[in-house]
Amino acid sequence: MEMQNQVMGYDRTATMFSPDGHLLQVEYAEKTVRLGSASIGFTCKDGVVIIADRRTKDRLIVPESANKIYEVDNHVMASAAGILSDARVLIERAQVISQQHKVTYDSEIDIESVIKEIANTKQAFSQYGGARPFGVSILIAGINKVKPKLYVSDVTGNYFAYKAIAIGENDERIKEMLREEYDDKLDIDGAIKLGFKMFKKLLGKNFEVDRFDVAYIKTGEKRIIKVENEDLKKLAK
Repeated sequence: MEMQNQVMGYDRTATMFSPDGHLLQVEYAEKTVRLGSASIGFTCKDGVVIIADRRTKDRLIVPESANKIYEVDNHVMASAAGILSDARVLIERAQVISQQHKVTYDSEIDIESVIKEIANTKQAFSQYGGARPFGVSILIAGINKVKPKLYVSDVTGNYFAYKAIAIGENDERIKEMLREEYDDKLDIDGAIKLGFKMFKKLLGKNFEVDRFDVAYIKTGEKRIIKVENEDLKKLAK
């Protein structure tokens, strides 16, 4: 009992390391992310794709108000897993710095600059007292000049670039499937079909195409296109 109380003392603040070198509040926040609904991001030969599970079933909620894919700029979109109110604050910050860059330099912001700003903010909240870590992972996808780019920032403030990645519930299972089935020669339609194939495996009889947000940005067009209604159903077959 005394040992348990000693260990518990180290999770009172995000700024205190446990004797074995862990920040327990940060690790708890990582568990929160895995309770969130999943999103999968792909880079393709002709653009980037995000498929996000909204997981909302309440008939009283207006579906458009529960979007899981957010516009950061014309050429940048994002999704999140975890506490979505935390995500909203970070994505709004990303939207502001994107517009500031456009006004100041008359050019589009680099995708890595967006994820770096989000990651820096997260890192600060794992370092200062009186605040808790952001309980959210953020996936950023976009087009840098003509190159598709995909990044994920975790709870700790680290970020990495990926060819394809999953965040949220069952992320490890989805990543295993991606390692086996992802091909960087996939086009946008092929990536969406692959994403739905994976969600069908995971959700089984609970799979419904209406619970997903799907969006892509083509390399040449640099604008976010949401896939909806009949187009979505065709790709989910």
